[in-house]
Amino acid sequence: MKKDPVIVVGGGLGGAMAALALGRKGFDVLLLEEAQEFGVIGYGIQLGPNVFWMLDRLGVTDAVLAVALRPKSIVMYDWIDGKAIARIPTGESFLQRFKKPYVVIHRVDLHRVLLDACRAMPNVQMIADTAVKSFEDLGDRVRVDITDGRQYEGAALIGADGIRSIIRQQMTNEGPPRTLGYVAHRTIVPMDDVNFDVDTDNVVMWSGDGFHIVHYPLRDHTLFNVVTVFKTLDMAPTDSDSPHPDLARVYRDSHPTMKKLWAMMDLSRRGWVSHDRDPIRHWSRGRVTLLGDAAHPTLQSLAQGACMAIEDAVCLAELLSDTSGNQVEASFRQYVNARYLRTARVQYESRYLWDNWYHVGGIEREVMREIWEKKSEQDMFDCVAWLYDGFKLPGKQEAA
Repeated sequence: MKKDPVIVVGGGLGGAMAALALGRKGFDVLLLEEAQEFGVIGYGIQLGPNVFWMLDRLGVTDAVLAVALRPKSIVMYDWIDGKAIARIPTGESFLQRFKKPYVVIHRVDLHRVLLDACRAMPNVQMIADTAVKSFEDLGDRVRVDITDGRQYEGAALIGADGIRSIIRQQMTNEGPPRTLGYVAHRTIVPMDDVNFDVDTDNVVMWSGDGFHIVHYPLRDHTLFNVVTVFKTLDMAPTDSDSPHPDLARVYRDSHPTMKKLWAMMDLSRRGWVSHDRDPIRHWSRGRVTLLGDAAHPTLQSLAQGACMAIEDAVCLAELLSDTSGNQVEASFRQYVNARYLRTARVQYESRYLWDNWYHVGGIEREVMREIWEKKSEQDMFDCVAWLYDGFKLPGKQEAA
């Protein structure tokens, strides 16, 4: 099989990681990207310790850590009085428990590390300005049709083309993703411009009634990354862009620091409507499979979307490398069987946190706060152990 290329559709973080993982295993890879050049949206991203077991296997951990930042803790603040509701220390005690760090990193920096590693391998070919229209599984190979008339053939096809995946739509014909009625605005400003009293050392979430704000430092504390998410009454359910909502209405009763945070948001850019999909048990068919948000798109509650895609990529490459050309379908089934429960748990728990913890008000907020405030450091570690302890690759004895 390795003499025929594996085609990866989508040049974002998941697709780049898949190309890198497959390339490291000796496969020829065609990485196809719709945009005119390879790149990602330039905002921050969080990486849990579970992902570093995967990065270790591909030899890019040092390169990632060189451009990442390790926060002191993950903190949840109350939207009314500004007091800490919950805290997960991410220093020495966290490292001793989970063996790997928790970091924040600019998406562009992470993507660049992955692309540079791909470019260093002669068996990985990266082709931009290549929008896939459809595919056909020919039994012994797969063909993809490009919107401009070009065609590519390979031994297998991996759809890493996001929540609105063209590959998934052809496989399942299930329509658009689920819309929640929330919209996100993202902003990065120079740290020198943050001239009010706010926590700039940690990953911080302000939890409110129908909204939240997340912020943390990037690039050696020279940048400040802010994401504000809120429920909007004016958004059409299927609209991919947000209107300009009345932020004063959303945040009118919130803590003064929150008001200063949303006042610094760049609202001239489009917002991102929050979507996900229901988990599915099967996302492979024949010589075609899905990866990352194309397979299991999740809300950002656990900050694990990219991490799940990276775990997918390494798992898929490991299983595919152990098979001959006529066992691709079986390898893809093994891959889905190995991944669907873990990724479905991320999806379901993210929904639960979104609906029942992060955005509640009234008495429900008071109950949530009482529960969280009583949790010790060990309790907090136990809550996330299922996720941060990592993913055991099929047939492997180590944690990852």
